[in-house]
Amino acid sequence: MLREKRLALFISGGGTTMQAILQARLGGRLRGIAPVLVISSKPDAAGVDRAAELRVPDLIVKVISPTQDRKSPERFGEALLEACEAAHVDWIGQYGWMPKTPLNVVRRYQGQMINQHPGPLDPGRPDFGGKGMYGRRVLCASLLYARRLAEATGGGRGKLYTEVTAQRVDEQYDLGAVLSSRRVLIHPEDTLESLQVRALSVEHDLQIKTLQAIDRGDLKEVVRETPLIPEEHLSLLQEAKQIAALMYPEG
Repeated sequence: MLREKRLALFISGGGTTMQAILQARLGGRLRGIAPVLVISSKPDAAGVDRAAELRVPDLIVKVISPTQDRKSPERFGEALLEACEAAHVDWIGQYGWMPKTPLNVVRRYQGQMINQHPGPLDPGRPDFGGKGMYGRRVLCASLLYARRLAEATGGGRGKLYTEVTAQRVDEQYDLGAVLSSRRVLIHPEDTLESLQVRALSVEHDLQIKTLQAIDRGDLKEVVRETPLIPEEHLSLLQEAKQIAALMYPEG
């Protein structure tokens, strides 16, 4: 019988995706992937309590803050690696993880790290990723872009949508290959909050299915045949991202 792959979950906030993954494990939906370690970058993250309350067998919950070694990302990475190696971790999942993962961690787990991103990605080309694009900023930018694009094209592009994404972790923000994505429709009456609620449940399912693909050994990388953002709409993207950053300075 093959040994289960051991998973570390990196979080920084509420940990709702982490919670969905742990519940999938407890409910028997997630087989072959054993969550063994949760690391929060913030001591007051609600996800820390969520993880403890679920009582997953053999799960270790730790807080390792980058502020402890603000001037040395490498030492922060060493602390992460020490915890992962002690738990015999095979894969790392970043689920709402805010710090930039140190290079020594990315290189140690090259090809075995996945990241949850709440918007459409097109690595190497303009998209809704990059430095500063996280949390509500991403959904806000996606919503603004979709609606302004519809206005600019006379509504001729049909239904509006955004995407949620699972990707590989790269040494640079959001440049890792896309592993899977799923569309989320934008309704005419949507606010950021209503879109966020609907998108989050899709994100949870997508991340669990990505882990299932890892277990089956059929994880694939996805490359768009055409750019996500046409050249003539780059200014709309830039404007949407700038407005989102101003509206949500804390992400």
